Amino acid sequence: MTKKVNLQPFDVIVAGGGVSGCVAAIAAGRSGASVLVIEQAGYLGGTLTSCGVGPMMTFHAGEKQIIKGIMGEIAERMTKRGYSPGHIRDTTGYISYLTPFNAEGLKLILDEMLDEAGCEVLFHTFIGAVKSEDHKIASLTICNKNGLSEIAGKVYIDATGDGDLAAWAGASVIKGRETDGAMQPMTTKMKFCNVDTSLLRKHIAQHAEKFPRLVDNIDLMNKTPYLAIAGFIDEFKRAKEAGEISIPREDILFFETDVPGEFIINTTRIIGHDATDAKSLSDAERTGRMQCAELERFLRRHVPGFERAHLEMTGPSIGIRQSRQLKGVYTLTAQDILERKQFDTTIAHSAYPIDIHNPKGEGTESIFMSEPGTYYSIPYEIMVCNEVDNLLVTGRCVSATFEAQAAIRTTPTAGALGHACGTAAGMAVKANLDPKKIDVKKLQKLLKEQDAYLEV
Repeated sequence: MTKKVNLQPFDVIVAGGGVSGCVAAIAAGRSGASVLVIEQAGYLGGTLTSCGVGPMMTFHAGEKQIIKGIMGEIAERMTKRGYSPGHIRDTTGYISYLTPFNAEGLKLILDEMLDEAGCEVLFHTFIGAVKSEDHKIASLTICNKNGLSEIAGKVYIDATGDGDLAAWAGASVIKGRETDGAMQPMTTKMKFCNVDTSLLRKHIAQHAEKFPRLVDNIDLMNKTPYLAIAGFIDEFKRAKEAGEISIPREDILFFETDVPGEFIINTTRIIGHDATDAKSLSDAERTGRMQCAELERFLRRHVPGFERAHLEMTGPSIGIRQSRQLKGVYTLTAQDILERKQFDTTIAHSAYPIDIHNPKGEGTESIFMSEPGTYYSIPYEIMVCNEVDNLLVTGRCVSATFEAQAAIRTTPTAGALGHACGTAAGMAVKANLDPKKIDVKKLQKLLKEQDAYLEV
């Protein structure tokens, strides 16, 4: 039996406490709105704290920091508190700067910032159903230790990553690649400590020709205190030929965290699964752990420095790159990104490249901006849906094509979207308007006043 719990206690309800949802909640709370965040885990941070994802990539376009505002504030707080070394050079050469961090520290920082903004949070809580009336969300049925309860707000933000709220509310969504529905593979992360970094660095320096992204950047590696490495291609190939590895990938990718000698391994590749289907997602979790076991044996046998490393964790949950996308008022395309299309309604910028992990197996396709140090614009309309008047969408499930989503799905960009989304929600509440009817010029002005970077 569903319990009715004060149907209108909140101005803004945010579904999902990942980074984008948290930033949206902070922005809405700071605007004066009453905010509730619904989060399925027991802590905030989404994939960064639940799936072992890291580092954050990227706040920068070349030497210029183009993601600031609340996301920049989070990074600054992490650095001041000793939870991050700040923005450091990417020794893989893929981007200019990346941002290692301590996941436990991030949990605390997000708790504090939401509390300061006056937001309430329900952990261990899932959305079970959405009630819609007259093109609006009327209420949500949530499930937690209280059983089934019904709650309501004025404006709703879908920050679930999978577009659950949007889909269940009746918004138009699409899953995967437009041509065949294939979605980017999932990855179960691994975290090792006690890696002999000096031995690893020595091996790379002696075999620089085997690390294509580093061959011209050995000096950069030597000057950077934390390593980011893509390589061991030959070793990986031989291990697959010998039957040691079944992972449909071509190399090893790993990043040192804020703790010296601790590395996140981003190498497993789980293909053909659907994050919006409970059985498929459950099967993917088991496959991911199996691949991690193979990878642990490989690292100890073939990667210098890992012989006596300690495996701290896998996951805990599988990382999802892509599932549902909103079909919104505007759909961002690869052409928009690569041609740097200018929008009158720009609410964020990013410089992360189009980064497509092959949905069918080996291979990773990266498409970079034609001029290093340049960046692209993201319009407000990709967060706005046509069918549901009081709903905004943020994070990786915004309205974007398969290729464009591959560029804007990473944490700093998702956080920048969240800042705009939460600020827009706060504006809508104050003006008693649907989010699609707010004055975007005023939104841009507010974002700039809050130190967001919005320049051509």
